[in-house]
Order: sequence, then C-alpha cells, then structure tokens
Amino acid sequence: MTETETRNHQAGKQQNGDAMAETTSTVEDVFDDTYTEKEGPKPPRMLVWRNIILMTLLHSAALYGLVLLPSASVLTLAWTVVCYLISALGVTAGAHRLWSHRSYKASYPLRIFLALANSMAFQNDIYEWARDHRVHHKYSETDADPHNATRGFFFAHIGWLLVRKHPDVIEKGKKLELSDLRADKVVMFQRRHYKLSVVLLCFLVPTLVPWYFWGESLAVGYFVPGLLRYTVTLNATWLVNSAAHIWGNRPYDKSINPRENPLVAFSAIGEGFHNYHHTFPFDYSTSEFGCKLNLTTAFIDTMCFLGLATDRKRVLKETIRARIQRTGDGSYKSG
Repeated sequence: MTETETRNHQAGKQQNGDAMAETTSTVEDVFDDTYTEKEGPKPPRMLVWRNIILMTLLHSAALYGLVLLPSASVLTLAWTVVCYLISALGVTAGAHRLWSHRSYKASYPLRIFLALANSMAFQNDIYEWARDHRVHHKYSETDADPHNATRGFFFAHIGWLLVRKHPDVIEKGKKLELSDLRADKVVMFQRRHYKLSVVLLCFLVPTLVPWYFWGESLAVGYFVPGLLRYTVTLNATWLVNSAAHIWGNRPYDKSINPRENPLVAFSAIGEGFHNYHHTFPFDYSTSEFGCKLNLTTAFIDTMCFLGLATDRKRVLKETIRARIQRTGDGSYKSG
C-alpha cells in the first residue's frame, strides 16, 4: 500500500468518542505522487535582503539576551519559559495540528487562545502558516515544498525564508482548498489584525509583564523573554523542517525523508516524531506514543478533559503495525 493509500483508509469511532483517522480530515495534506518537477534549469535564487538583515539582527539580539540571562530574576526566567510554552502551543496545537491538519476540533474559547498564542510566536499568521504547511505535506521534498530538505540543512532550517519562493510553491499554494480557513472567523480576524497582535503579544507583553509586576529592567525584559525566547521558539520550529528531515530513523516509512528525532520532539514540544507524522498526518498526537516527549498532546488531552476540545483523530494500532511491517526501516521499538 502506498503512502496515499494509507492515508485514505476508512475507520469508525473509538469507544471514548474520539474519531479514528479518515481522509476527510483534509485531503490537502495528502502527498501528491502525481506531481513532477519541471525539466530544465532551476529558476535563479533571489535573495530577500530585508529578511537577511532582520534575521541577522534578531539572532544578534538573542545572543545579547544570553549575555543578560544571568542578571535576570528567577521570576523573569520562569516568565520566559511560560512565554516559550504559550508561543510554542500557538504553533503546534494551533497552526499545525488544529488548523493545518484538522486533527481535532477546538471550541471557540480555545481557538481564541491558540490564535493569541500564535501571534506571540510570530511565525506568519495562521492562514499563511497552514497554507504553506499543507503545501509542504502535499509536495514534500520537491520544488513545490517551501522548505525542501533535499536542498540542505541550512535551506530547510532558515534559508527558505531568505530567498524568494520557488514558483511551484506559489503556484501550488494558490490551488489548495482553503475554504475551511476562510470560514473560521478567528483565523481571519487574526489575519486582519496580525501586525498589531504581534507587536502586542510577541514583544510588548513579554517585555512589560516582568517590568511592571516585579521590577525587572526593561532591557532584560526585552532581550530575554522577548527576543531570546522568540528566537529559540523560531529555531525549535525550524528544526522540525531541517533536522527532523535529515537525522533519525524511519520506522514507519523508509521511502520518505522525515525522521523520528527525540531532540527535536523535546525542543518543539512533541513535533519531532516526524516519520510517523508524515506517514499519518491526520493523527492529532503526531506520534503513537501519546504524551511521551509530547507536551502538545498532553495539552490537547487536557483541553478535551475540560470540554474545550473534541474529536481527536487517531490511527488504528493494526494500521500502524501493518505499515511498520510493510514500509518501515526495521528500527521500530515499542514505546
């Protein structure tokens, strides 16, 4: 059975009421094996100097944040961790698992929280993030993949943001079915007010809270929970695109690049089980091992317990075992 066929399997319901995975979750994250790259020379690489300068300044500021780290109070360090987790959840539980893959359903209050958290992460608005991510899954490791890892670690990690998109990325992105995103009022409200929300939530709130509530200096507040936290969050997300596509084992499908990478899973709060995720993109946990190295899964489970989320999609154990036997690289270890 091919990757596409596996994603097209039909299933019923679990006893706990959560939905088993179905292709109707979203056909736009299903790998398109009919796509072929255009013959002839590749288009010239066009540098985006604005992004190059901004990323250089950001990472320089993050290094200065490391210098200031010893002078930060314990409360400020704790606040930095809180901001990191909130912004990470805005990407992992929000833009990725909810809006890109529709792997579970979230209530209106939870969607608002995840949208705010996503603005704190400042990694493009939800609509654009989900669109690019669906293109990534549909055309993984081809010219139409925004961060094609076959172009090397640097390109997949940050280089793709420093050059103009390949024409195929733009073309395929325009052809995706995104009506679900356009119909979500929270997504579109965030998109309309994205710049203001980023200024407030990514920069002002992390900076001003420690200054106002426990007298931290504005410099430490800006460079530690502000810019250092933001930079670390960015790089943790980028490692999913780069390291988790290059280093690790492939127990579920040896024919695709994405790997299982525990270090990435830890830094990206659960997103490093990437061979599993690209094999079964509709699984809300992005892993068959539940909450192990997967804080995002624990968060979604907690939201379900509180009645704020429902319909977590999972893959049948029999389907996973069959796939391991059929296409895995033989490195599978249970748990």
